[in-house]
Amino acid sequence: MKKLNGIKLKHRKNTENSSTVDFPVPSKVTIPMSMTMGAPCQPLVKVGDTVAVGQMIGDTDAAFSAPVHSGVSGKVTAISDYRNAMGTVCKMIEIETDGLQTISDEVKPPVVTDKESFVKAVRQSGACGLGGAGFPTHIKLNPKADIDTLIINAAECEPYITADYREMIENPQDIINGINMVKSQLGIKSAKLAIEANKPEAIKNFTAMAENDDTIDIITLPSAYPQGAEKVIIYNSTGRIVNEGSLPADAGVIVMNVSTVAFLYRYMQTGMPLVTRRLTIDGNAVGEPKNVRTVIGTSFRELLEFCKADIPSIKKLIAGGPMMGMSVPDIDMPVVKTSNALLAFNHYDERKTSNCIRCGRCVRVCPLGLMPADIDRAYKIRNIEELKQLKVMLCMNCGSCTYVCPANRKLAETNQLAKALIPRK
Repeated sequence: MKKLNGIKLKHRKNTENSSTVDFPVPSKVTIPMSMTMGAPCQPLVKVGDTVAVGQMIGDTDAAFSAPVHSGVSGKVTAISDYRNAMGTVCKMIEIETDGLQTISDEVKPPVVTDKESFVKAVRQSGACGLGGAGFPTHIKLNPKADIDTLIINAAECEPYITADYREMIENPQDIINGINMVKSQLGIKSAKLAIEANKPEAIKNFTAMAENDDTIDIITLPSAYPQGAEKVIIYNSTGRIVNEGSLPADAGVIVMNVSTVAFLYRYMQTGMPLVTRRLTIDGNAVGEPKNVRTVIGTSFRELLEFCKADIPSIKKLIAGGPMMGMSVPDIDMPVVKTSNALLAFNHYDERKTSNCIRCGRCVRVCPLGLMPADIDRAYKIRNIEELKQLKVMLCMNCGSCTYVCPANRKLAETNQLAKALIPRK
């Protein structure tokens, strides 16, 4: 089976051997009510209320969402509007911590007796895709189609990020237990743990752990970006194609991030919801790159100070990886559920764009075989029918086309603007 296209990037996994360190409980946290795909939550607390660790502080009746919990104990000091990096506005709860980290009475292992109660427990945990997409996990684990394969995405193919890798090194048994738990609860026959080849220690460890389990295959993926993209990892692991407009479940597959499946196992044992995140803090403006575990709501500024970053020198701050991450407009923005990295750089080269030279590099590297240069042209003349024919909706915004373009054209960005022109059904 031929593997899908991709590009070779310098891995820059500077923190791969850096064990996770815990960030001290901050004096204040700010927790947005929208941290996943789907509807934002509404606050369940008011100013002046006392909250505890693990307490649910935000929820909604909308099906496509996930509740929000507090990772600290303390007092609610403000509820205000918050604008994220995408420009979306939601409510945000500010909590002044008391340093006691009192555990809420709500924190108790869920009672799971069948698939329905399992999916309900997953929702109560606040879980979402921890690889960065933020898809509510309870939706993913309750598909309408029959599923025969569970794929655990352990590629972590973007440069710098090692948060998932540290999960694999530090908590391998939680991952295996989580895989078996999901398979059992959903009646899935087999699982594939897909790891990129630049993580040999993890591959060796999991191969040994799964040696006597014929329901878990350890798959070594070539070290090429974007191996971790959902459609790519499905094809490269199973040979199955997810068609335009279809979901992985339509191909009989569920894909879960490796840190998500480990978290779910721990939640079922302890009842502690998703209130912390491990982030890789790196970049040439960071004096001491680290993998840091902190409560959701901690400000980026505090994490950068913790890692000895030269904050005045920072020219570019990225939440996530350099290929698919988001530029951070405010250094005091908080850690959210989908935060897996914070990259700070003391230089930023905004290269001048020139005319397309029709070299075809963008076509050759696109994992899905799209034609970014043609999409760019169709977008400029607002030809919606041609954009549909060019399958722009398949674009997963991996950024490979922008990366290789000798004319420095922002092709991946244009693809996203082109998607917005096509009416949703």
